[in-house]
Amino acid sequence: MLLGGEMALPTYGTMAVDWEQRVDFDRLRRERLGRAKKLLSESSMGALLCFDMNNVRYITATHIGTWAQDKNSRFTLLPQNDEPILWDFGSAAKHHQLHCPWLGERSRAGIPLLRGAMSPEMGRAEDVAKKIRIELEKRGLLKEPLGVDIIEPPILFALQREGITVVDGQQIMSDARVIKTQDEITLLNMSAMMVDAAYHDLYCAMKPGMSENQAVGLMSKVLYDLGSEYVEAVNAISGERCNPHPHVFSDRVLRPGDPVYYDVLHSYMGYRTCYYRCFSIGYAPRVMVDAYKRCRDYLDAAISLIQPGRTTAEIASVWPKATEFGFPDEEAAFALQFGHGIGLAIWEKPVISRLVSIEHSHEIKPGMVFALETFWPAKDGWSAARIEEEIVVTETGHEVITRFPAEKLLVAGASYVTVDGPLETLRESEAPPSRDVVKMVEASEKKNGKKAPKPRRTAVKV
Repeated sequence: MLLGGEMALPTYGTMAVDWEQRVDFDRLRRERLGRAKKLLSESSMGALLCFDMNNVRYITATHIGTWAQDKNSRFTLLPQNDEPILWDFGSAAKHHQLHCPWLGERSRAGIPLLRGAMSPEMGRAEDVAKKIRIELEKRGLLKEPLGVDIIEPPILFALQREGITVVDGQQIMSDARVIKTQDEITLLNMSAMMVDAAYHDLYCAMKPGMSENQAVGLMSKVLYDLGSEYVEAVNAISGERCNPHPHVFSDRVLRPGDPVYYDVLHSYMGYRTCYYRCFSIGYAPRVMVDAYKRCRDYLDAAISLIQPGRTTAEIASVWPKATEFGFPDEEAAFALQFGHGIGLAIWEKPVISRLVSIEHSHEIKPGMVFALETFWPAKDGWSAARIEEEIVVTETGHEVITRFPAEKLLVAGASYVTVDGPLETLRESEAPPSRDVVKMVEASEKKNGKKAPKPRRTAVKV
């Protein structure tokens, strides 16, 4: 895998072919499981029990659809020096036996509580605990600590009644996933490519009269048509909704001069994007141009520091303090100036924020992939800019994999033409008066014995 030079990361088609080596899914499976096994072997835990769908996929390379993402309905056990065992919906377990030879008979039927839908008297928690106890006893691991990533309380209590010591296993999986393999990086790059295309189609379609939810529908269709398996969210935020950032789209309709920013979170082969872009509709007022530049400068300052050996504290330190942009403390401003790892989940290690990174810093290492996102409010009190880039850390520096242009504020739907030519895209919603209007007002005020009002400043094109 080339992690050194610029534009080293390939962008493949989404099909498998016989004439080109593309994503090697066998290698992806082996290397992910290998990382989890290695960290488990270095720990004091006898086994690792995972309910988190992303961890289950990382360890077992299985997937049953994103409808199950929040159900806690599947679980896998990874014992020390052994292969993982997966419990799944019965029909899915049978499918894995037939089509996932790396699992075979270690794919079994098993149903937990479905987040409380199964009531306690049904005994599902006890059934799960018994399954785990049997496997640990077979391997002489019953007296060893069992690491767990996330768990429903009844299952936790049932495991304890079986004599199992439950400890925090979440950090093992977080640490395993922080450095991406060659194939993970390729999939993340391809996932970003799909959002590049979705932003292009959106930019061409945006105009006054389009609603936020219509923009969400347009982008979702482009992504699914290109092969996305899950559009987790498209945040669409426009007009006066931009500040404070509400983190959810609505049915608000775009208007001329509106700021609007989007965040696209989708998954290709499990690998996510977190990808903000910001626009102005028809034209942009000066305050929005200024806010965008400030937002972009903070982002570029952070990107310039991305290289092996740097730290998350150094990156967070170039961002403004919360009190500098209207918030009382860093917790209140959390995620507005922000960095986070990205992989099978939207937020992975490392987290970069003034809230935690100054005092609890992590070293930047090759193979990390993370997103950096910044925010800046405009002086009008309601507009704001929001931009984000995804970055791969290479052996010598970094590569940005989000390619839709964002170095300057883009104006969408700028098709207004006057008798004097195209309408300037840098203008205020209330146009400044012409010289003739100023003279007219001055003459009227002079006639009435009043002082003429001072004319507003005329916008200057940049």
